[in-house]
Amino acid sequence: MSRCFWAGLSLIITLMIILSIVYTYLEFQLPDVSVLKDVHLQVPLRIYTREGQLIAQYGSMRRTPVSLDQIPPNLIKAVLATEDARYYEHPGVDFVGIVRAAIAVITSGKKVQGASTITMQVARNFFLSRKKTYGRKIREILLALKIDKELSKDKVLELYLNKVYFGKQAYGVAAAATVYYGKALNQLNLAQMAMIAGLPQAPSRNNPVSNPPQAMKRRDHVLWRMKKVGFITPAQYNDAVQQPITATFHGRTVQVNAPYFAEVVRQAVINDYGNDAYNTGLSVYTTLSANLQQAAIHSLQEGLIDYSKRHGYRGPQTKLGDPTTANLQIWQKTLLKMGNPAHLIPAAVLVDNDQSLIALVADGTNVTIPWSGLSWARPQLKNGVVGRTPKTAEDIAQPGDVIWITQTTRGRWLLVQLPKVQGAIISMNPQNGAILALSGGFNYRTSNFNRAIQAQRQPGSGFKPFIYSAALNKGFTLASIINDAPIVLEDSGENSLWRPHNDTNKFYGPTRLKVGLAKSRNLVSIRLLQSIGIDYTLNYVKRFGFNPDLLPHTLSLALGSGTVTPMQMAAGYLLNIVSHK
Repeated sequence: MSRCFWAGLSLIITLMIILSIVYTYLEFQLPDVSVLKDVHLQVPLRIYTREGQLIAQYGSMRRTPVSLDQIPPNLIKAVLATEDARYYEHPGVDFVGIVRAAIAVITSGKKVQGASTITMQVARNFFLSRKKTYGRKIREILLALKIDKELSKDKVLELYLNKVYFGKQAYGVAAAATVYYGKALNQLNLAQMAMIAGLPQAPSRNNPVSNPPQAMKRRDHVLWRMKKVGFITPAQYNDAVQQPITATFHGRTVQVNAPYFAEVVRQAVINDYGNDAYNTGLSVYTTLSANLQQAAIHSLQEGLIDYSKRHGYRGPQTKLGDPTTANLQIWQKTLLKMGNPAHLIPAAVLVDNDQSLIALVADGTNVTIPWSGLSWARPQLKNGVVGRTPKTAEDIAQPGDVIWITQTTRGRWLLVQLPKVQGAIISMNPQNGAILALSGGFNYRTSNFNRAIQAQRQPGSGFKPFIYSAALNKGFTLASIINDAPIVLEDSGENSLWRPHNDTNKFYGPTRLKVGLAKSRNLVSIRLLQSIGIDYTLNYVKRFGFNPDLLPHTLSLALGSGTVTPMQMAAGYLLNIVSHK
């Protein structure tokens, strides 16, 4: 008996020594968990206006870090109930839970419950791979024990609630509330909190957007667990399980529509900071004015639409068939896929009355376009010629036609069309050069080419002030006289004669520079350039940011025949103003 006792004791001591050696060996290989005290979570790059309104957000993760006191108590309880009910009682590893899980495996022959604690999940998410091995599990346990000693329980829980993945690119509870409910955390009800708390186990399988039935089962299980451990009352439980699924996907929302400008800023940031900028939580505050940007977008879009209307109606976007025999739900899906460029809405014509059209839009609503919103649609013929004014709605569209419509602020529907002609707009502060508003086209989704900074176009008469500026710099004054008279020049490129004229086809004789500029007289500009010299002028305009290589070395320079971008023109005007103060 004594011999067996000593043999058993020796075995136990030997095992303890072996375990101690293994623990010591593994502990030296473990990472330093103290870094969690000042951890920097991956947060997307955000770009704002000067007022602090969001323009754009870039990055693969959607995350808004919050402190534990900003998270509703019921959401914390929901997470604890389903993930780790004994969280505040164990030392980072729930040994009672491990034994219980082991017994369950032995008795049932399969894994029926997990034993990972929130602290173990923090260890895994911050330090370990997702690969399931015994070695990783041992390290996970040891790390959890170290983390529990190094950090407070509240700090570990805060890290978990900001780090864990909730599906749909949402990381952390705040992002989950935004993605699934479009709400702040303090606006969620108990059922919604339970839904969010149930997601980390299987974000895809339990997703309320893609799999509502399974999501409801998981939510109700979380609520049941909350009731079982005493976090909520039976009455609260009964009320919450009766709530319907209200989750829908909420994409990245912006407060100011400035995609062309945002892309310029994004490229500048990535150029300076590299791709890490997408995840380091940079917040870039720009000079863009929210109100001026909105006005610029509206002016550009309305101007292009009006220009398109003046040049005639091109007809329907496409044809879908006969509405009397068609599956209108399929039509709705087709309309939905077309999107809403700018504020335009695709619609399928159902009925063409004498003086109105009835059309279907993507949400299934039927709208009526009155004659006052249709009568402009004279057909566009060949060579840009506009046809006769329509007499009835049938002259404009037929049932099954897909058209574009828009609604006025008073609720009236109008027929419109997608502009073929593009444009750009840029506004800068002349005092400091700050960009206040910018748009590079009618709609970023249909064309992301930024015409404000990329499109090389002839500035025409807009370039004349730089010719006059060069003349003033060379000694001319606004009272200097230039003869507004005919001039004939040899065009060496075309092997012909060039006879420029004013837009009025008149000549005005001796003219002061002040009048020539104010009236935009072509011949005054040409003769002025001839007087000061082309080479001198090309060298002079470099100070305004123009590239002489892209400008003509001929007198046509006076009429703006070179190529520049709208940004260069705006910056040039700004510098011109400053240089003559």
